[in-house]
Amino acid sequence: MSTENKKLRLGILGLGEGRSTISAALSSPKIELVKMCDLNLEVCKKRAKEFDFYEYTTKFEDLLDDPTIEAIAIYTPDHLHATHIKLALEHDKHVVCTKPLIDDLKDASELVKLQEKTGKKLFVGQSSRFFQPMKRQRQDFENGLIGDLVTVEAYYNADHRWFLKKTWALENSFKWLYGGLSHPVDFIRWYLPEIEEVMGYGMLSENGKNGGLKNYDTMQFIYKSKDGRIARVGGAYSGPVQPVQRDSEMSCILRGNLGCSQGDYMDLRYAITDKDGEERIITWEHKLKHFFRFEGKSHHAGEYENYLNYFADSIHQDFTAYPDLIEGIGTIVLLKAMERSLGSGKPEKISAIIEEFNLQKLLS
Repeated sequence: MSTENKKLRLGILGLGEGRSTISAALSSPKIELVKMCDLNLEVCKKRAKEFDFYEYTTKFEDLLDDPTIEAIAIYTPDHLHATHIKLALEHDKHVVCTKPLIDDLKDASELVKLQEKTGKKLFVGQSSRFFQPMKRQRQDFENGLIGDLVTVEAYYNADHRWFLKKTWALENSFKWLYGGLSHPVDFIRWYLPEIEEVMGYGMLSENGKNGGLKNYDTMQFIYKSKDGRIARVGGAYSGPVQPVQRDSEMSCILRGNLGCSQGDYMDLRYAITDKDGEERIITWEHKLKHFFRFEGKSHHAGEYENYLNYFADSIHQDFTAYPDLIEGIGTIVLLKAMERSLGSGKPEKISAIIEEFNLQKLLS
């Protein structure tokens, strides 16, 4: 089979969030799903029946030891990502890992060395970059339709009280800072990769307390880039949201010197005032079934298929799929500085985090 027509043979670990990846892999022209894995046998059986795909296991070793599996997609709880990435690389597999990449920077250097040793590719599943409005927003930005970037505003507000039914969501290790805000924070780094300083405040809402959350569910941050440009991010996760006609749960706003654009999520809606003063609102209702395949507008199947295709191309055509491991680590550095600011109540320097974890060579 030619490289052009070859499919990437994939294993999936974690079948909660991995549900979207099963759908994405089975419908992708560039992916062949080989086997899926979850510790919970009942979840395996449920997914097998749902997708009429019965190659499953409860042992991660079965994915690692299968020589026909070329890549592993990881959708396990955040605090397990580093361990699962390491095992996959050690077993000569390419890796897709959902965001956040890792939750502890002490693992960063080891993962980079291991990737360099194995030569395998690692892609961070920042799925929002692969949603149609955000793809169009990036394209218009790169084509100069809003001129030079002045500032970025991004937010993610959602009523995620349902999420608290997951037992691990109530553990000390779970933080909406990493699990939720990593989406809009990725938008900031996509457009302003050299953030120098961050300041933020947070609180645990009454709903969050009643639900058993241990960490903040409501946060606001301001960033300063090395070139002086500023940005802001906000998120709230335990209360009602605006009607969709008025606002989207997640949004990225780019303000340029000649124009302005806004990409919305979960709504397939994009707005721009371009450099010629033309105002447009673009929607993609015809793509609803591609992006949202389950109950209403939920999960990320369409975005996952888009990025799995991109990742497969990166392997077969030998280019780097972004965000890669280094960019993913840079985002975690920023999130760690944000976490420090929540604790200190003061601005925190990104360079201090880089030096503390000895990441100067990696992120230079």
